[in-house]
Amino acid sequence: MARQFRGRSSKAQGRVAHVYSWPEVSLPALPGAPQPLQLFDTATRSLKSVEVGSHARMYVCGITPYDATHIGHAATYLTFDLINRQWRDQGAAVSYVQNVTDIDDPLLERASATGVDWRDLATDQIQLFRDDMTALRILPPTSFVSVVESIEDVAIKVRALLDSGAAYYVDQDIYFDVTSDPNFGQVGHYDAATELAYFAERGGDPDRPGKRNQLDCLLWRGTRDGEPSWDSVVGSGRPGWHIGCVAIALDHLGMSFDVQGGGNDLIFPHHEMSASQGQVLTGEQPYAKAYVHAGLVALDGEKMSKSRGNLVFVSKLLESGVDEMAIRLALLQNHYRTDWEWTDSNLHEAQARLKRWREAVAPPTGPSADETLAAVRTALAGDLDTTAAIAAIDRWAEHQATTPGDDPGAPGIISRTTDALLGIAL
Repeated sequence: MARQFRGRSSKAQGRVAHVYSWPEVSLPALPGAPQPLQLFDTATRSLKSVEVGSHARMYVCGITPYDATHIGHAATYLTFDLINRQWRDQGAAVSYVQNVTDIDDPLLERASATGVDWRDLATDQIQLFRDDMTALRILPPTSFVSVVESIEDVAIKVRALLDSGAAYYVDQDIYFDVTSDPNFGQVGHYDAATELAYFAERGGDPDRPGKRNQLDCLLWRGTRDGEPSWDSVVGSGRPGWHIGCVAIALDHLGMSFDVQGGGNDLIFPHHEMSASQGQVLTGEQPYAKAYVHAGLVALDGEKMSKSRGNLVFVSKLLESGVDEMAIRLALLQNHYRTDWEWTDSNLHEAQARLKRWREAVAPPTGPSADETLAAVRTALAGDLDTTAAIAAIDRWAEHQATTPGDDPGAPGIISRTTDALLGIAL
């Protein structure tokens, strides 16, 4: 069915922009044997061995492009970049899918407040995000897909949920019935009060009259005056938040992909709703084999967020002359599952460490690097323990500074190790 824009601006009527990933990063080969990866799985609340064989599949929830990319975003995408690098070190081909939520209330609200067409705002911010990811040497997704590109697929899946009885109308809108999935709640394992609180805080509408259950979430928002909408098999309107990711994940990866990733603020409702919708649509489970969540980054004692406005932008740091590898190293200094606070001292520590590492690999020889490479692999295989991996490189650099070795291959191995596994170009 033809797609049609309806909205306040006629400037770009009918335009459906395709989003493109950023340039690929070439990874150097490393000697020795990699180790199986273990990750903390939110759904089982335990470490899980992520055995992928020759092909790994990962879905990471992407940006809503109205104000990208702050340090909190960068920390999240760096986490899953590390997983990607681990799998590639094992020789696996990786299908990595990331979405762009380029139609949603926050984007429309920002566009209205600034007087910018929402499509132009999204286009500008997506490009900024690409530039930031390129600078930080984040491996690009194999499929970088926008919700706007996927609206027909979303509508088909909403239609299927309606036909199965798992979705229903409230006025012109369509909602997902969470009771249609007997496994609802098995991602986050929150109690009912916590689920309700998070749902209200994170885009839900628990008190809307006419809903069967307070936690039922919006699948399709019927046309409103002044809002963009598309004609579809479920009528004119636009997607809700969660179903956009479900449609993209199922279409590009299929069910039971290896890792569903994002920040820990996505556990509920986003990843919970996505899992249930995927399981009801396919009649299969699990939606993902492992749910991996990164901690949140704070500034001045509060979570870094767009709503609070307490943001440190990657692009601003780069414009001020900060080395992109120092930014990446500053993010790696904290374990991905911990909540932590961005400070100037954190960045200064990373800048000093980067200088030491570069000085250490500059000579033509050095102490043997075999044990260091093994230690880095062991640390990262154990739930991405970057602090231990960094400590291993630190020890080698200190040894080089105090008791230089005579192994002509060692500096090159260290450089390739930090490059391939940590993403740090020395």
